Amino acid sequence: MFEARIAQAPKDTVHRDGKGSVYRFRGSARAGSHVPVLLVPSMINRWYVLDLREGASFATALSAGAPWDTFCFDWGVPEDEDRFVTWDDVVVRLDRVVRRVLRITGSPKVALVGYSLGATLSGIHTALHPEQVAALVNLAGPFDFSEAGRLGIMADARWFDPVALTAAGNLDPALLQSGFQALAPTGALSRLVGLADEIHDPGARAAFAALETWVSDKVTFPAAAFVTYIKELYQENRLVRGQHYVRGERVDLARITCPVMTVVADRDNICPPKAAIALNDHTSSRVKEVLTVPGGHISAVVGSRAAEELYPRIRSWLEAHGTLSNARAPESRL
Repeated sequence: MFEARIAQAPKDTVHRDGKGSVYRFRGSARAGSHVPVLLVPSMINRWYVLDLREGASFATALSAGAPWDTFCFDWGVPEDEDRFVTWDDVVVRLDRVVRRVLRITGSPKVALVGYSLGATLSGIHTALHPEQVAALVNLAGPFDFSEAGRLGIMADARWFDPVALTAAGNLDPALLQSGFQALAPTGALSRLVGLADEIHDPGARAAFAALETWVSDKVTFPAAAFVTYIKELYQENRLVRGQHYVRGERVDLARITCPVMTVVADRDNICPPKAAIALNDHTSSRVKEVLTVPGGHISAVVGSRAAEELYPRIRSWLEAHGTLSNARAPESRL
């Protein structure tokens, strides 16, 4: 319908991990006195929701003129052969990416900014490797799945069987999309109605085209990982109970001691505020903050108010907590 200009922030691909890539954004510091910032998007959708378009790019807001190096992990698009990728494999992939960023920058630590499922995985990584993380930003990522709202009801073990859904292979993205649409069945229609009111505004047309491109750019979910994700987190709520294990190691959120900021959207029906704020309740961090912004799970990040309500406040928080480092690790020869 309209041309979409997406993922415009200048960047370089500095590492590949299987089908995934690590991007380093230009315009920020190189190996200065601050630890690097690593953006961890959800693996359910494409990464560029964090760099959607000009004026709605979280990546640009964090990297442009920043005193730290800014990276992003693109999980890539799983294919048929990835059906046996386990949840442990997913967590270990993030660990490899963190270690790669540390080697590239020579920094002893990294600041993690995770979005949605990427925030949940960032919290798990921080609990397993607290010595690597200087600060953690949870951007609308669930931790207490008993507070998952309607999505939690949909994933109830009484009628939702992740094993059956993935018996033929990776989870079809159409099934994921239908679940999200059930949470907001009039969402697509509302976007069209909103566009009709602003059809003569080039900015509104660009915003609509970019968001529709991202929404339609669907990603499968590795079958084995999906089963564990649904069973252990959604259905059994093991993460906040301290009963979730990765490669035999218990994920204890109390091991997180770095500064933590949890960002919640006031109309989020994918990750209700209580599901996200639970991270703060279970860490041992002395600095724990909650930021509430207007919008839903997606609009809070890419909507018209995100550049004013969200981006500068996270950047200011990172400047104040956990990104300044006087000690630098020696450059690895690996």
